[in-house]
Amino acid sequence: MTAPSVVVFDLGGVLIDWNPRHHLRDVFAGDEAAMEHFLATICTPQWNERQDGGRAIADAEAELIALHPDAADLIRAYYAGFDRMMRDQIHGTVALLERLHAAGTPLYGLTNWSAETFPLGVRRFAFFRRFRGVVVSGEVKAMKPHRAIFDHLTTRFGLDPAACLFIDDSEKNVAGARAAGLHAVHFTSPGQLEADLVRHGLLPPG
Repeated sequence: MTAPSVVVFDLGGVLIDWNPRHHLRDVFAGDEAAMEHFLATICTPQWNERQDGGRAIADAEAELIALHPDAADLIRAYYAGFDRMMRDQIHGTVALLERLHAAGTPLYGLTNWSAETFPLGVRRFAFFRRFRGVVVSGEVKAMKPHRAIFDHLTTRFGLDPAACLFIDDSEKNVAGARAAGLHAVHFTSPGQLEADLVRHGLLPPG
C-alpha cells in the first residue's frame, strides 16, 4: 500500500472522553446499579446508535417514553445532559494532533455521532479547527464500520484511501476502514498511537 500522508481521527474515545455515565451518575445520585440497569434496558447503546445513524432525538425519546412511561424524565434527561457526557478532551491525543498539524499533515474527522448533538462538540473543543473536514454519521445517514461512510469520506474530500491512516478505538471500525482500502490503527492510548504514527512515518521518532 501507499505510505499514508493523511490522518483521519475518530472522535469519541480517541480525542474526546465521552461516556453517558459522566452525566448519568448525577442524574441517578450515584446509584450505580440503577444507572447501569437504565443503560442496559432503556437508553441502551443500540438505541443511541440509531440517533448516530440519523434518527431524530425527539422521535427516539417518544418511542421509549411510550414503552417506559414511568422513566419519561430519565429518558429526557439523557440527551438534555449530553454536553456533560463529554468530560474533557483526551489531552495526549490532542497533543499528537497538534504535532501532525504543525507538520502540515492533512487532518480529517470521521465519527458516529448524532447530527443534533455534534455541534456541542464543535463549540466545546478548539481542536476541531485543525480538521479540513469532518464526516458525521447522523448527517450522512451512514455509519462505521460500513464501507459507505468511508467511501463518502474519500469521495467528498478527494482523498486516496490508500494515502489515509484512520484511527479508531473500535476494532470493528478499524476492520471496516481496512476493508475500504485505508490504513487503520486501533487506538488504545496516546502512547500507543504515537508509536503507530512514528511507524507509519507521520511523526519523527523520539
